[in-house]
Amino acid sequence: MSEQQPVGIGLVGSGFMGRCHANAFRSVSGLFDLPVTPVPVMLADATYELAEQSAHQLGYKRFTGDWTELCHDPDVDIVAVTAPNALHEPIVMEALQAGKAVYCEKPLSTTLESARRMAKAARDANALTLVGFNFLRNPLIAFAKQMVESGELGEIVNFRGRHAENYMCDPSTPHSFRTAIDGGGALADIGSHIISMARYLLGDFAAVSAQCKTIHKDRPVAPGTSELKPVEVDDITNAVISFKSGASGTIEANWAASGRTMDLSFEITGTKGAISFSQERMNELLVTSNDPKRSGFTKIESGPQHYPYGNFCPAPGHHLGFNDLKVIEVAELLQAYAHNSFCQTDFDEAVEVQRIVDAMQQSSREQAVIAI
Repeated sequence: MSEQQPVGIGLVGSGFMGRCHANAFRSVSGLFDLPVTPVPVMLADATYELAEQSAHQLGYKRFTGDWTELCHDPDVDIVAVTAPNALHEPIVMEALQAGKAVYCEKPLSTTLESARRMAKAARDANALTLVGFNFLRNPLIAFAKQMVESGELGEIVNFRGRHAENYMCDPSTPHSFRTAIDGGGALADIGSHIISMARYLLGDFAAVSAQCKTIHKDRPVAPGTSELKPVEVDDITNAVISFKSGASGTIEANWAASGRTMDLSFEITGTKGAISFSQERMNELLVTSNDPKRSGFTKIESGPQHYPYGNFCPAPGHHLGFNDLKVIEVAELLQAYAHNSFCQTDFDEAVEVQRIVDAMQQSSREQAVIAI
């Protein structure tokens, strides 16, 4: 592949995550030395008018109200999918059929069967795929993984993970794609992040026992209306988990957590020490050892020694942010595209995450321990 070859980007959806993707594709070449250059080619959205407005704002040359047109455009090489969860499968399948690489937001789909169909189609097409578990791209998460694998913490015995936010606390918050059955609920929507992080840090799950609970039984059908419709998905899921390594622990997914804005957190305990992290303080990793002379947690602050922090800033303590993680993720995607390789969180990995979500939902329904 020739140096600095242009790669055409087609973006489906221009909401919050669509704008994050657009920013990352726009910013990445100035921060990473890449053999390819992303070129914003086309944007698709729910209507032609919305697509036109967003394309002008985000720097896309062309726009459409029909995502199938984008998937088959000859100038589009990578299709970035940020549409609602229930639309992921038809868009992804169309893009794969058209021979495109696909960058899809998490969760890959709303059911395990759907996710498996998408992963099989990607394998059959020998397509490059990436699913947007962008919190894994924090340099300190990679450092935490190194600590686990090096044996510095000893044998890992416990994992305590949580993803808690407050955006569904208010019962007057109306229904949206998130609260539809095919939206998946708190477990699929944000629980998939902490599940993916647990897998990244400690490996395969062995079994789960979960309780999914709906706090607000009804929500308005639309903003500003008094008409209510039942909620059929979870607001909170709590699960007891075990790993094939022998470690055990808990996971919580909660989108009705008062006072919490971004509590994606974990604590890993080993026989020699422990580490603790929260996305609310994403540039800090807390570490402790069993040495009685060094009791308590010590803060490790992110800096240039934690790649690729230095691509953004040469000085420690100046901090990366949420959008920077998307830039790092896009850099991985473009490197894989240039070198005809694979991404860490491809469709097959997303299926494994979905398999755990599915097992937790089954466990709650059957009130049983489910082997993974």
